[in-house]
Amino acid sequence: MEFSHNDNNNLPLTKFESMLKTNHVLFFDSEEFENIIHHYLNQGKIALAKKAIKLGLDQHPTSINLRLFKVEIYVFEDKLPEADALLNDLYSLDPLNEEIFIQKANILSKKDEHLKAIDVLKEALKLTDEVIDLYALIGMEYLFLDRFEDAKTYFMKCLEQDLDDYSALYNVIYCFEFLNQNEEAISYLNVFLDKNPYCEVAWHQLGKQYGILKKYKKALAAYDFAIISDDTFVGAYLERGKVLEKLKRFEDAIENYNMSLQLDDPTSFALLRIGNCHEKLKNDELAVQYYYKTVHEDPLLDKGWIAITKFHIRKKDYHKALYYINKAINIDSENVHYWKAYSLINQRLNLFEEAERGFKKTLDLGNYELNTWLSRGDLLIKLGEPEAAIINFEQAVEFYPDNAELEYRLAGLYFSLNENGKGTFYLKNGLKHNEAFHFIIEELFPEVSNKILVKNLLKTNL
Repeated sequence: MEFSHNDNNNLPLTKFESMLKTNHVLFFDSEEFENIIHHYLNQGKIALAKKAIKLGLDQHPTSINLRLFKVEIYVFEDKLPEADALLNDLYSLDPLNEEIFIQKANILSKKDEHLKAIDVLKEALKLTDEVIDLYALIGMEYLFLDRFEDAKTYFMKCLEQDLDDYSALYNVIYCFEFLNQNEEAISYLNVFLDKNPYCEVAWHQLGKQYGILKKYKKALAAYDFAIISDDTFVGAYLERGKVLEKLKRFEDAIENYNMSLQLDDPTSFALLRIGNCHEKLKNDELAVQYYYKTVHEDPLLDKGWIAITKFHIRKKDYHKALYYINKAINIDSENVHYWKAYSLINQRLNLFEEAERGFKKTLDLGNYELNTWLSRGDLLIKLGEPEAAIINFEQAVEFYPDNAELEYRLAGLYFSLNENGKGTFYLKNGLKHNEAFHFIIEELFPEVSNKILVKNLLKTNL
């Protein structure tokens, strides 16, 4: 029995807590102790649970169930040898108690011995008719082993026992998705819905599977049935809004997002999507209002700040865009896309040192796109740092060997430093790999293009 402080049946709990305050020991039967301990464990009040276990065992030293709670505490505190020893004692007393097997499997799982845990849980199945929890535990062990087909089988067994076991349903669909079995998931959900036609969660999951396969009309129909099954199902309205966006039905999408806001506290996701829809409808003032509402609702949502940034970039208001991209970076400084946006905005503002710093950060974060190397190197040339530009382009060549755009730039840099041997080497390479890009020399290094040596090389090789 689960206790609640708003419950008329919580007399043993009230009596127990009163006893703790007065230090006056009262008697409880073992089942009352079990309910008290269970209550405290569910509440996460481990210290109180331990007190209840100690007092319970003082009054009922032979109770196997109370000692199993002690095992549970040992496992929680990672005292696995103590838990194992106590379980062995209990097994010798009651070898047919499935809870002993469950706790044994729990210990094995914590030791990453998942196959052994599964074997123990399968033994427990033979001892009880209450199999649903055991099926779920076996399913979880298979998930730990990345054996998704086996996991799926056991979660399906849970649903065969209880169609309302939504946790098992989510896990089944998770397995299908991980295995990229979206069509199979749809077939399974349709069979499931034949048995349980008003299950809003199943309709919702069916809609998501259709969405993954870009079957948007069928996805909409599934979300409609989810809403018919439960017209307060916020998730269905949100997902329906996302599908309507895909179909470019932005006004209908806004209506669905607004429904989600009416049914629950405002979510930054819904506000952000409404802003995006208004922007697509060219309702710029409304769009930016919703973007500001988004960050007001969740100031740490970097996607809200980046949405405002992109809005101002499109409006060519780069000063405001810079202010807001800095907000996004302050929240997530490891996001490559934010640093690229930061660099491009600074370039538009002719803040070349800051732009170069942004591209360097982008590279440091592992974004090795050719355009990032080229943009950073060109900025270093503009800033009068040819040696740093050479290092940048030579690093880029390691990722993009035989790339003419890099080789022409290296040729120009080496010629500008009067290192004619290296300049000649890279210029010939560039002409060999793509002679059409030779204009880079004239564009980025006009003084180099006037050198007799360079003119001769171009004349000879073109």
